[in-house]
Amino acid sequence: MIVSPGKQLVLFYSAERRIRPGAAPPRPTAGRLPRLTRIMALAIHFDRALLTGRFQSQADLARAGQVTRARLTQILNLTCLAPDIQEQLLHLPAYTEGRAPLAERDVRPIAAEPNWTKQRSWFAKHST
Repeated sequence: MIVSPGKQLVLFYSAERRIRPGAAPPRPTAGRLPRLTRIMALAIHFDRALLTGRFQSQADLARAGQVTRARLTQILNLTCLAPDIQEQLLHLPAYTEGRAPLAERDVRPIAAEPNWTKQRSWFAKHST
């Protein structure tokens, strides 16, 4: 804003705060989300991108995601997990020291099992 010399500038300021209805946004958690949680979210995102036709093939998606086709397959295989296991992976607690308690390589053999009942029992053994 440019004000000419000799002119008076008047600014209006409202001290009224506007509060939007609804819940407050969640506060960030201390620590880091486990890598497995982030990869599970990525797997769901990639799966939706393929199902909606945003990408024509896994090869196109791999190029766009800058991963190899083999790595994309590993990530997408996580969507073969039982829905309740996927939800548990998405809600793993943040950690502050050392390594995450559960790694993706621990979950790969579970995702390869087509029977969700067996997956649940194997996951219960590995996640404790």
